Amino acid sequence: MTDAPRKSSPRDSLKNLAPVLPYARRRSGRAMAALAALVVASAATLATPLAVRGMIDKGFAVDHPETINFYFLALIAVISVLAVASATRYYLVMTLGERIVADLRADVFAHLTRLDPAFYDKAQTGELASRLSADTTQIKSTFGATASIALRSAVMLVGAMGLMIYTSPKLSMLVLAGIPAVILPLFASGRAVRARSRAAQDTLAEANALATENLGAIRIMQAFNAEPATRSRFAAAAEGAYVAARDATKARALLTGFGIFLATASVVGVLWLGAHDVLSGRMSAGQLSQFLLYALFGASSLGQLSEVWSEISAAAGAAGRIAEILATQPQVTAPAHPRALPTPPRGEIAFENVSFAYPGRPDRPVFYDLSFTVAPGEKVAIVGPSGAGKSTIFQLLMRFYDPLTGAVRIDGVAAREADPAQWRRRMALVPQEAVVFASSAADNIAYGAPGATLKEIEAAADQAAALDFLRALPEGLETRLGERGVTLSGGQRQRLAIARAILKDAPILLLDEATSALDAENEVLVQEALDHVMQGRTTLVIAHRLATVLAADRILVMDGGMIVEQGRHAELVARDGLYARLARLQFNAGIEALAAT
Repeated sequence: MTDAPRKSSPRDSLKNLAPVLPYARRRSGRAMAALAALVVASAATLATPLAVRGMIDKGFAVDHPETINFYFLALIAVISVLAVASATRYYLVMTLGERIVADLRADVFAHLTRLDPAFYDKAQTGELASRLSADTTQIKSTFGATASIALRSAVMLVGAMGLMIYTSPKLSMLVLAGIPAVILPLFASGRAVRARSRAAQDTLAEANALATENLGAIRIMQAFNAEPATRSRFAAAAEGAYVAARDATKARALLTGFGIFLATASVVGVLWLGAHDVLSGRMSAGQLSQFLLYALFGASSLGQLSEVWSEISAAAGAAGRIAEILATQPQVTAPAHPRALPTPPRGEIAFENVSFAYPGRPDRPVFYDLSFTVAPGEKVAIVGPSGAGKSTIFQLLMRFYDPLTGAVRIDGVAAREADPAQWRRRMALVPQEAVVFASSAADNIAYGAPGATLKEIEAAADQAAALDFLRALPEGLETRLGERGVTLSGGQRQRLAIARAILKDAPILLLDEATSALDAENEVLVQEALDHVMQGRTTLVIAHRLATVLAADRILVMDGGMIVEQGRHAELVARDGLYARLARLQFNAGIEALAAT
């Protein structure tokens, strides 16, 4: 929805920046020290015209060089104080901005890790990365250099105006009368600047999302010779980001130029009047010089404030995008008083009258009143055609989503009653496509158990039939595996995922097509590792290849979100139902393929 046009006010930017202000309050000590240094530096700057006036009116009017020397020494002293205070202010303010943004980035990332998969079903990873980098950098500038300039300009403006009035009330009134003509356009144009700045950030985020997505699939891109088309799409996205940034910069440049012109022109006009006062004897040359310097200080401060205001407006757009993330609440949360899962764990699983539809497709339910139980230590396979709802069972069991009706239970406790973190500690997942991070092999295995010792990691790798190939790597288990584990084969990645599940040592094991993409040799190795890890654990296995589930204690056959058959392999084949049809298709196809060779 587009907001109705309304008059902009200085509160707009501050309101958008409100979610960031608590981070500044955390560092109030450093901020107060920076403010003190700023006041000292401003006072030193404002003292300079007093020395200049004394030099002109007194130093040049006598024949004693000592008087001139005194005022020049006073100027050196003032400049020394100004230099030290300015350096201190710069250090404190810039490190304050870095500290605020480091805290903000950490909190935003932490919040992102708490959001459930329903959020990521719609969000783009590249865009989120842009918010963590580009948007927070814009905010860092505001709380660093921009804040420093804003405060210094404000103090200088107030001080210069006060000393201008002290020096010449008449000329000061003429200068002050022109200030509204400078300030009002700044406030009026702030909304437009914020809108353009936000559009620029959004367009840049879209370009980053496109780059992240395609670089993550570089092999597919090159395999399909899609480089030219992808380059063209990114070039168009980058050009769009440039145009949006150019429009935002143009608005800010016009705003800055307009403010500087009005402020400086008013000083020139006042100087013309002051010159006539000096000629008529109503003002000394030193007094006019003092007033002129204060007027220039005030004009430059006002001009800098106009530039700063546009920077703040741009940062407000970035802060608004960050605020959207922080305002997003996970749909899957712990109750106010979570119910503890029984100890020791039994590993019992129950689906009770579960109905579910994905949030993005509420009109297409996956389950209708689904119910089944898995006894502790039982090995149950889930089979069926694509789209039957097999993977959704795992999604609900891991509590990535909550059912619309019914309950999912572990050891008698419903998922909604438990803390999600404690709930998920009862399960270890081996996905169809093993996720390998760009860190060492040891870190990958210990991903779910960060406190594990090297001995425990090696034991898990050994049980997963992965220790030999890991030790053969250039640096053994400390070898960095590259993004997504590109340096490993499919079977090696899968055994690494199994080692991760073994080390987690959860009572429930979830296997999602864990061997479907492997060749025969790797499938044998992985299956042996799985047979070992399944011992003594409740196991749910999703499989399209029925040969992998022949030894299951029970097979659930799903179709259209319902369990249409269940039993052991021989029983289901004898019933001549859906499972028997799937078995004939697969096994006959395998026999025919073998005969053809």
